[in-house]
Amino acid sequence: MEEKITLENRKNMIIFGATKVISSTTNQAVVEVGDTQLVISGSNLEVKKLNLEDKEVCFCGKINSFKYMTKKEKIPFLKRIFK
Repeated sequence: MEEKITLENRKNMIIFGATKVISSTTNQAVVEVGDTQLVISGSNLEVKKLNLEDKEVCFCGKINSFKYMTKKEKIPFLKRIFK
């Protein structure tokens, strides 16, 4: 399934191609889409619909911005200290 984002009046967002909701608060949500993460910022955000079988997530609230972030590979703590 290809990725698709629909935003209506900055109040309703539908994300197609979502594989996981990593976190969701009233001010920010992070959704895994393929091999990237989509960070949604706003206020009064809430998950309106969650159907990961069909890879669809809907948010409502005031959406101020959204951006794609690449997943960073986690480096073990000791490896970071002893470079």
